[in-house]
Amino acid sequence: MSNISSELRAAPRRDSGSLLGAALESLRPYQWLKNALVFVPLAAAHRLGEPQLLARAAETFIAFSLCASTVYLLNDLHDASADRMHPHKRERPIASGRLPRRVARALVPVLLASTLMAAWPLGPKADVPLAAYFALMIAYTLRLKAMVLLDALVLAGGYALRVLTGGLAVAILPSARLLAFCIFLFFSLALIKRYAELALLRLRDGSAAHARAYLLEDQEFIVALGTSCGALSVLVLALYMSSETVARLYARAGFIWLTCVLLLYWISHMWLMAHRGCMTDDPLVFAVKNRVSAVLIVLMGATAWLAV
Repeated sequence: MSNISSELRAAPRRDSGSLLGAALESLRPYQWLKNALVFVPLAAAHRLGEPQLLARAAETFIAFSLCASTVYLLNDLHDASADRMHPHKRERPIASGRLPRRVARALVPVLLASTLMAAWPLGPKADVPLAAYFALMIAYTLRLKAMVLLDALVLAGGYALRVLTGGLAVAILPSARLLAFCIFLFFSLALIKRYAELALLRLRDGSAAHARAYLLEDQEFIVALGTSCGALSVLVLALYMSSETVARLYARAGFIWLTCVLLLYWISHMWLMAHRGCMTDDPLVFAVKNRVSAVLIVLMGATAWLAV
């Protein structure tokens, strides 16, 4: 706390409101939407109506959100110099100087302690994958993000760990098909992110553009691999639709097939938007902001609900 107080005295141009806002922005609360994946095992088992399990999933969501915010803060501290050279990331609070580094460093142990407090009631079965997520993301920040393809696979693994943690927290082990679906889908979305970065930097740097270890000439390969993985996620979902589990859980399983079609449309739309240079946000943030994408997400939820 003394570090934060001295930083405030050393920076009189920043009022407490702007500093607090910059600190909150660095935690990226808008990214917490991703942590809703911890509810997926509960929803897939049709047990969202059980208050005790729902409360436990909510506790997992809070723990994961605090953990993720810790990672975001550490990432921004590590990447501040590189972010200042990026057309959009230079506006991040630490890179732009709106949040002093000393204040950001002082927030890290506070967030870590809050994460531990939130995770403690979940028990070791859920805490272990949460700790694995934190370790994996730190490795990503320090080294793995610079490794072609492995960076995208690590991000996809992070999403799968959210689902796994949510399942273990409520004693519902996610199926192999569900985890495979997550890996393929989020690997595709991670590649969209790299493709969109290349498309954006090409406007500034021309043929010399590169996004970390990805080169401009890699774009065609990224599109081919990313769209293929997106299609594979739809295939895994379709195979699940043919299983006995679906026949048991859904009274009108035919509506689920519409979900497959809508998912295929949504993935194709996301890649098209990236190809046109329209995607300047994180793909999942863009998915909520973009009108067509938002409508498709609502329709997918509606068809899944109608199938019950």
